[in-house]
Amino acid sequence: MAGHVYLLDTNVLLAALLAPERLPKEVVAGISDSSNTVYFSSASIWEVAIKRSLQRADFDFSPQDIHRLALDTGFAELMVKGEDCYPIASLPWHHRDPFDRLLVAQAQSLPAYLLTTDGVLNQYSELVVHLTLIYPVNGQQAVIRGFS
Repeated sequence: MAGHVYLLDTNVLLAALLAPERLPKEVVAGISDSSNTVYFSSASIWEVAIKRSLQRADFDFSPQDIHRLALDTGFAELMVKGEDCYPIASLPWHHRDPFDRLLVAQAQSLPAYLLTTDGVLNQYSELVVHLTLIYPVNGQQAVIRGFS
């Protein structure tokens, strides 16, 4: 997996930082390999902040702590620039979530493999890699589409 570029969606970012055991072993190896570049989008920090302000139980994380931890882990921050938003206007409406649409556009612009838990995003690009997080309750191996 040497030399790949990855962009983590918000759920994968949170799992990588807070519960890496929920990620498939291949994903952990890929994002831990120093020859790969791993990005998180500043939009993910924005998403965490918004969902925390809505008091969502699944997003009870400090955006400051997540941001600092991502940088301390060695992930590179991909800032949202105006140019990143241009392709969103021509993306098909497979998905309505504005954060996900932005991440797809950023992944296409880099280019980077977008690691996501959202299967709908597969419809956008071969760069989208859908994975399922491992839940300790059933302990089943994650399903990974296109990750090698």
